[in-house]
Formats: sequence, C-alpha cells, structure tokens
Amino acid sequence: MTVREREIQRLVRGEHPDPFQVLGTHRVDADDRRVAVRAFVPGAQSVSVLDASGTARPLARLHPAGFFEAVFSPAPVVPYQLEITHEGGTVECIHDPYSFPPLLGDSDLNLFSAGTHPNIGGELGAHPLVSQGVSGVGFAVWAPAARRVSVVGDFNAWDGRRHPMRLHGGSGVWEIFLPGVEPGALYKFEIRTQAGDLLMKSDPYGSGMELRPHSASIVQGRAEGSPGDGEWMEARARTDQRRAPVAIYEVHLGSWRRGEDDRPLTYRELARELVPYAKEMGFTHLELLPVMEHPLDESWGYQVVGYFAPTSRHGTPEDFRYFVDYCHRNGIGVILDWVPAHFPRDGHGLAGFDGTCLYEYADPRRGFHPDWGTLIFDYGRAEVRNFLCANALYWLEEYRVDGLRVDAVSSMLYLDYSRGDGEWLPNRHGGRENLEAIDFIRQLNRAVSSRVPGAMMIAEESTSWPGVSGTPGAGGLGFGFKWNMGWMHDSLEYFSKDPAERAAHPERLTSGLGNAFQESYVLPLSHDEVVHEKGSLLGKMPGDSWEKFAHLRLLYGYMYGHPGKKHLFMGGEIGQETEWDCRRGLDWHLLASEPHARLRRFVADLNRLYRSEPAFFEGDCHGAGFELIDFSNGEHSVLAFVRHALGGSPSLVFVFNLELVARHDHRIGVPQAGFYREVLNSDAGCYGGSGLGNGAGLASARVPWHGKPCSLRMALPPLAVVVLKPVEALPSSSLHRGEDTSLA
Repeated sequence: MTVREREIQRLVRGEHPDPFQVLGTHRVDADDRRVAVRAFVPGAQSVSVLDASGTARPLARLHPAGFFEAVFSPAPVVPYQLEITHEGGTVECIHDPYSFPPLLGDSDLNLFSAGTHPNIGGELGAHPLVSQGVSGVGFAVWAPAARRVSVVGDFNAWDGRRHPMRLHGGSGVWEIFLPGVEPGALYKFEIRTQAGDLLMKSDPYGSGMELRPHSASIVQGRAEGSPGDGEWMEARARTDQRRAPVAIYEVHLGSWRRGEDDRPLTYRELARELVPYAKEMGFTHLELLPVMEHPLDESWGYQVVGYFAPTSRHGTPEDFRYFVDYCHRNGIGVILDWVPAHFPRDGHGLAGFDGTCLYEYADPRRGFHPDWGTLIFDYGRAEVRNFLCANALYWLEEYRVDGLRVDAVSSMLYLDYSRGDGEWLPNRHGGRENLEAIDFIRQLNRAVSSRVPGAMMIAEESTSWPGVSGTPGAGGLGFGFKWNMGWMHDSLEYFSKDPAERAAHPERLTSGLGNAFQESYVLPLSHDEVVHEKGSLLGKMPGDSWEKFAHLRLLYGYMYGHPGKKHLFMGGEIGQETEWDCRRGLDWHLLASEPHARLRRFVADLNRLYRSEPAFFEGDCHGAGFELIDFSNGEHSVLAFVRHALGGSPSLVFVFNLELVARHDHRIGVPQAGFYREVLNSDAGCYGGSGLGNGAGLASARVPWHGKPCSLRMALPPLAVVVLKPVEALPSSSLHRGEDTSLA
C-alpha cells in the first residue's frame, strides 16, 4: 500500500478535499519508475487496469467500501481504462476520470475572481468536450466554502463518493472531467458544507433542467445547424431602436393558449401559432414573461432557479432556440423578462449554495426581500456580478434574443426599498442608494452595448431615479429604455373615470406629456395591471358595453399617439373580460362576439399604421417629435397634438374627444396648410363605433387657431381618437387669410 490509511478513510467517508492527490496515477518515489494506480468504486467486486493490448491488470482491494490500488512498472499509458466488475457481475470499461488534467487555467479563474470573465458561462457548468482524445463532459462549479463537492447523476447512481471534484487553487472553483458522460445525462452537485451537512444543488450554470417538480440539471449538447436569422441580426445591428417602431406584445407562454388536455403549448407549437398571430396583429416584438427555469407556476417565472435553462414546461433548449429563430425569420423580435433583483429560497437552487450566503447578502437587512420572501444577490461580490452579466449575455448571444426587460430595478437601486426604519443598512456614505447594484447595472449595460449590437435593455423602474436610460459615462445607468410607470398609472386612472369627472382631472392625462423626453420610454399596459383583483383593461373602463369598448379603443389610441414605445399584455387586444389567470388560456371564444373581434381589428390596424408612418415613432425619444396643439379646453375634454417625423416624412395630427358627446364643428389649429386625410378613426363602424367621421378629408383654412397659422373645422366622434395626415398642399389662391375651406 502506497497511500496512508487516513487518506483512504477520508475518501471513503466522502470528506477528502482533494481526491486527485489520492486517486489516479502517482509515482511511488521520486527516483522510482514505479507508479501506483488507485481507484475508488463503491460496491465494485473488482477493478483492473486495461493496458494498450487490452490485457486486464488487476488492482488489489485495500478497503471493503471499494478502494483499490496496484503498483505498475512501467506506468499505464494515459488515458487508461478501468475494467470494473460490479456486484451482480455486470462489467463496464471506463476511462479513469482522475487521470485527466485540469479543465480551467489560472487566467480564466483570475478573471472570474475579478468579476470580468467575458465568457464564464462557457467555463463553469457542464460542457461536452474532448480531453486527450476522449469524449466526455467537463463539470465546474463555484463553491468556495465547501469541504467537498461531487458530481452525482444517473451515470454514477447519485453516489457522491464516486466522483468528488478537484478544488482549483484559491478560486473556490471545483472541477472534474467525466469521460463517457453524454448529453441528456441528469446531474447535480453534492456539496458537503463546513458543518458536515450534505446539500444537493442544481447547477447554477446548467443550460437545461428537468420538468418540475424534479430539479436535476441536464447536460446539453452543442447547438446543431446554423440559425436562419442572419439577415435579421445584421439589420438589427444597424438599427437605432429609439428611432424605430417598437410595438411589444407581452406574453406568458403557459397561458396564451392551451393545448389538448389543457397542457402548455410547446416552443415549436408556439412558433407555429403565436408567431403568425403576432405577425398578423402587426406587433414588432414578443416580450416573454421569464422563460428561465422556475419551480412554481404561480410565480409566472419571476422566481428563477435555473438562470441558464429555458423552462422545460415547453420543451428543450433546442426547441426554444427554434422558437427564437422562427420569430426572426418572420420579422418578430424577442425580448425576455430577466430577473437579477432576487431569487427564491428553494433548497436545490442558489440559496445557501455551499452552506454559506454565497450568492446572497448575508445580512437579511440587505439579503432578504420582504415583498416576495426571496433573497437578494450580493452585487458587491465579483463572482456574483460575473454570474449575472454572463447570464444576460448568454440569452442575448447563445439564443440571439433581441433584448432583456430587467425586472424590479427599483428594488436593486434602493437599500431601503419596502423597508422601514431599522430594517435596512445604509451605504458607506450613509445613503440609501445601493452603490454595488448601481456599479453592477452599469457594468452589465456596458457589456451588452459592446458585445451585442442592437440589443434592447429595458428597465422596469418606477421611481424618479435620474438617467436610467442615460449613458454610464454621463452618470446614467446605461439602459436603452425605461418603463414609463407614471404614464401607465395616470392613464389608467384617467380612463377609468366617468367622462363627466375627467374635466376635473386633466393632469392625469397630460402629466406624461410634460416629461415624455426625460428618459427613453416604453409605455406599458402590462400583466401587472390585470391581476390581483385589478380586473381586465376592458373591465376598468366605465359605462355600458358600447362605452367600455369605445374607452378602450381611445386608451390604445392615446398610447400609440403618445411619445414612447408601445407595450400591450396579451388579451388586451381581444378585450379579455376577466383578469389574467396563469393557469388557463385566454378567452379566445370571445372573438365570436362582434365587439371583441372589432377591437382586435382596431389594434391590428393601429399597429399597421404605427409601423408605416415614421411620425408615430421616429421622435419617440426626442422633443422635436412632439408638439402640443390644445388641452386648454378642459370643459370639453379635447386633446390635440402633432407627432413629427425626424426624417422629413409627413407629420400626424392626433385629436382626442374624451367625452361621450359628439362635436360636429370643432376647430383645431394645425401647423401647416394643406389637405388632411383621416387615416384613423377609432369610432369607425368597422371597429364597433358610431361611424361619425370626416369623409374624404379636410382642407385647412388660413384662420390662426391655438397659436398655429392654420386651422381645421372637423367632426369629433364620441370617445374617439382621430388621426389626420397632410397629404397635399392646396393652391395658394384658396388659402388667403379668412377663407375657410374645411369640409366639416
């Protein structure tokens, strides 16, 4: 025996911190050509080394638990195989995992420890590879406080004694190469803590996971074939999204539509059904509630356990890759909700990963989220920042998605978020700002901007934090866009009021116009507004059934006319009558009813008009793109403004009648002379309205009004938006001052 009994005992008990010092090949003495080969195979009857000729050279059993050793001269050629006879007589031949060199170099681990590794997701986790000509899977995991870490899986009977890992220097990273393991294998990491407890953890970097309630990670193979979206990606890289049309359809994949037996649709079924629907409706992007693996359906995906794994509820990672590619080939972008603000306490997840608060702040005054009962990432830890940055880039690069909507940014920025006095810790300056989270957000947005051209980073941020969409170099956070939560709340409150009450609350409608260009905004009518007894959007509207639909069309017209990108949660386009329930599909049967079908047509036409007219979108983030005409007429609740294109295309005039009373001879000022065609009227009969409109169009008069050189006399339908477009100039002889050529 060339190894001390104490080392064998530690290995047998599953407590050895460095099994590579014991197992594999080891020179007996410095000046001796003899080499000891050692193997630990619990339950094995016998173990032999197979030499180059295939001859079995047996090892001696040194411990009844399955520790074997033999001394050879000359040494077997590495990598050698072990012939193992198991209890029951079955025989297998494997390459000895402990004869392979380390997977990771010092440079990789130094970058990880500094929080700046550009591709740590490609190093940690489980990755099929070839080492010394042998195929297998390399496993690596960060667990610096662990006493021992093992890979367990269906390939080793989930026995943590079989494949303990090597601790790589002072990095806290454990690694091992397991020859013969193939894609599809189930695995976890068994971690022995300093207190002696055993934890079974899913892989933080695992790119596939089992379907709930199971929680093992799944080894994934490399992506096969080339994506078919090269043209899409090239065009995206050249596009300035702030000047492009962005109309987002927000979707929860599990409840958009259900399949047979009330099951969720697969990614491939969704590609065939959801994508053509979004395309028909004229949306530019799908935004998916989190598709990262999560154990609880009712969390809607916002309590993530598998940050690198598309949820198995809808299929495999390859199926999700197909879905994204299918979207791109059909002209639809994909935005994912992403959750770096908190994570759940499930035992197989990140919580207390190595027996310590590794991913989360240790002090609950920073590390526990009182609103959701979840844990908060330790943004001050370099390896955690690297994990999160790598995860964001993984979805943008590996799956080629077009953007991330970052959830709950406000809770990241403020140390006292949802906390009372004495329940939070100030920063080093005594303030309430989470300086570490701010640094992380800027690091993240810099990385995305430099590596993923054209990708959209959208912040769900509900406070007045300055410069959310400003550049980090100018003190901003670096997002491309920010949700305009104030616009959402004020607009819904305004439109939910009876028309007779609106004149007393004009600020609810116009407050968003006053600060529309403080940030680059997305205007969300999101899932949060149709759950938790808030009712559906249609249900929020006042009046009888006809009035409710008219109000909802008016609200949508206001969103599309208002500066900012557009965002509508699924069901809003069909007039869903009940609030959203993640356990069931939308009420598609409503489309058999004329008002619901006509509302959907209105949304589709609104999207088509929006995408075809640059005045709708080019100036969304620029003050030159907006000009107020009138909202002084509070008594009559009429709002009028102009949207200007920045590239020379025609402007559009928006006029909103926010009352139930029609106005047949209403004058508004317009910025230029000419003939104005009605390009949208939400009161048109085809949308379920009364049919009042302005016929073939309107000619302006040289009658100054509302501070503009010309004006129109027009019909204003009840509870409606009318959009007018100048299509030609009238002869100068008909435009002399005082001559009114309006057709209304």
